[in-house]
Amino acid sequence: MAPKLLSPLFPWLILLTLLLLFIYSSLLPFHTPSPPFPQHKKIPTLPSCNLFNGHWVQDPNRRPTYDETCPFHRNAWNCLRNKRDNMGTINSWKWVPQDCVLHRIDAVRFLGLMRDRNIGFVGDSLNENFLVSFLCILRVADLGAKKWKRKGAWRGAYFPKFNVTVGYHRAVLLARYEWQPKQPARGDQDGEKGIYRVDVDIPADDWADIADFYDVLVFNTGHWWSSDKFPKETPLSFYRAGKPILPPVDILDGFKVVLENMVSYIQNKLPQKTLKLWRLQSPRHFYGGEWNQNGSCLFNKPLEEQQLDLWFDPSNNGPNKEERLLNHLILDTLQRTDIQLLNLTYLSEFRADAHPAIWLGQKDAVAIWGQDCMHWCLPGVPDTWVDILTELIRIGLEIG
Repeated sequence: MAPKLLSPLFPWLILLTLLLLFIYSSLLPFHTPSPPFPQHKKIPTLPSCNLFNGHWVQDPNRRPTYDETCPFHRNAWNCLRNKRDNMGTINSWKWVPQDCVLHRIDAVRFLGLMRDRNIGFVGDSLNENFLVSFLCILRVADLGAKKWKRKGAWRGAYFPKFNVTVGYHRAVLLARYEWQPKQPARGDQDGEKGIYRVDVDIPADDWADIADFYDVLVFNTGHWWSSDKFPKETPLSFYRAGKPILPPVDILDGFKVVLENMVSYIQNKLPQKTLKLWRLQSPRHFYGGEWNQNGSCLFNKPLEEQQLDLWFDPSNNGPNKEERLLNHLILDTLQRTDIQLLNLTYLSEFRADAHPAIWLGQKDAVAIWGQDCMHWCLPGVPDTWVDILTELIRIGLEIG
């Protein structure tokens, strides 16, 4: 009886077997083994921490990489030659970012990375202060470095071993401006001697035509945007498309308009491959008055963190309040651009101890100009700026 019972079921068993084979074969692609040596595209890694956030610690073994003999020094900032007090202590402080290590620049390695490339700084004398530190550090890797001044540059250096040029273009407002004396007028009692005309939509000639030369550009402005630079007798007057902006804008609104136009120019006229960075404000440490009001910075150690807001918060009406306010306007303007922030403000706010102050290398300089609590001693704080900048350049070139 058994064979008779199996015979009607046999076709169904065959169909079921074929169905299972089909299902198994259809699933095979989802279980194909991976190749034994998968190829991974190299993806550059960003820093594992915020290099701009951290604290200063003293390292008694820390030494500058250059001295007063660097040929790129500017006399007023050469605090070793000018015998500024406490230079050993000033240069013993090390910036430690939160949760990671900031390595000091390896000048040979960095110039090797930059071989056949050029770096430019555009802005005011604080970018020049930055540049001088950079040049003196890089010279350690190429003692044949030569002074360089072409293509509208204010100053710079050429490193022949690596075919690298580093230049500075002085453009204190970034936009073009020029003095226009006031025409004599009968009965004129306002005391105005003339105006500085600012064309908000035209870059200064010093940097307008450098786009094809530099692979990296570092911009800044802000330190000239104050009433002590342009008092009511010789104010800034803002023009757009060749005509005065009406109603007239004050200096802070003018700063914002210039920023918007210069950032637009950078975005539209500079090659996309150019690595572009914007250095935020360098803090001033005048205490007890402005530079022309006996302001002083004879400090022998950095400020404490709880002191910073007292010095720099805009709600405190002191002579050092502008930097954070200007930073806020810059941050707003740079949103949705490919310009990277070089935010050196916070780490520099601590260092009231590191300015040239009265050690300016020139007789009667303090009596004429007051203490220098704006620029930085070299070697000094800008050397740490260089460590951070070169790390960002390295990452930017890898990603780019």
